[in-house]
Amino acid sequence: MKKIKFKKVLATGTVLAAGIALTACSGAKQNGGGSNKKSSASVALITDTAGVDDHSFNQSGWEGMVAYGKSQGLKRGTNGYQYFASSSASDFTPNINQAVAAGYKTIFGVGYSLKGAIASAAKKHTDKNFVIIDDVIKGQKNVASANFKSQDASYMAGVVAARTTKTNVVGFIGGVHGHIVDLFDAGFAKGVQDTAKKMGKKITILNQYVGSFTAADKEKSIAKAMFAKKADVIFHASGSAGQGLFSEAKSVNEELPANSSKKVWVIGVDSDQSNLGKYKSKDGKKSNLCLTSVMTGVNVAVKDIATKAAKGKFPGGKQLVYGLKHNGVYLTRGYVADSIWKQAQTARSQILAGKISVPSHPSK
Repeated sequence: MKKIKFKKVLATGTVLAAGIALTACSGAKQNGGGSNKKSSASVALITDTAGVDDHSFNQSGWEGMVAYGKSQGLKRGTNGYQYFASSSASDFTPNINQAVAAGYKTIFGVGYSLKGAIASAAKKHTDKNFVIIDDVIKGQKNVASANFKSQDASYMAGVVAARTTKTNVVGFIGGVHGHIVDLFDAGFAKGVQDTAKKMGKKITILNQYVGSFTAADKEKSIAKAMFAKKADVIFHASGSAGQGLFSEAKSVNEELPANSSKKVWVIGVDSDQSNLGKYKSKDGKKSNLCLTSVMTGVNVAVKDIATKAAKGKFPGGKQLVYGLKHNGVYLTRGYVADSIWKQAQTARSQILAGKISVPSHPSK
């Protein structure tokens, strides 16, 4: 909102390891996972204010860290892996300092809002490795930057939306205007437009921003207005605020039978959000309204960079970009119709072959 290597496109996202509680961890017991001797392989994750169980960037990053820890035989705690949850921006620097004091070798900051805190800490602690996720810090040899070609997977989501809509009205809800959300906005719009042209039809794209990544109530209101304007597929790139969209979509669908042609769909973002899409229809059937999710492989990036660091090959001073090629971004299979899924995969192949150029900024 948000590497590489290593997932099939049909994958539905890494699942949290059983028994790992997603609880706040600023001030967590650092020896809770037992002692480890591999301090050079130790890693810590600093969340943004959305929390580690945000069904988005933070959760995906933590999943990647858990997977990395298991692959290295590490335990949660000192000399292993840990996360530090930030309730507000004022927690960023104290949490980083706590991770440094606890001896973690490689420290990840999840989200562009941590850029300043990570850059400052890296200058003070040159013996540590730092990673900024979803932004770029230049000129610091102990900082790696991880970014994603989210516009490409968003283009595929646009293809799916255009071929799924029955009303020929779809929507996009962004969190906060900026170069990161621009990727999702631009890619989705281009995918819808190109597909509509191929199908010989006109599809209206409703577009609105929340002005926040956490204001779920405001997003719920935006979604309600879009559904009232006949949108039946809405894609969000708005962090945890997107839970408001899911809530409103449930309100609509719970008044309809499961097989209703008036069913509305949500396209999730960053992690597989199908759990948020579960609901019971008016006729009592269990159903799901999460059509698919645009996956941002934060988990992939975290595991990749942490593994490099453990091998003494930390990519300090470099910008790593994770895209479709190694499934750093991709779509979940979700509830997309077979014929439409094939069209999305064709688009994927054409993007990789350079036959489709996806913009990184929305057209004005």
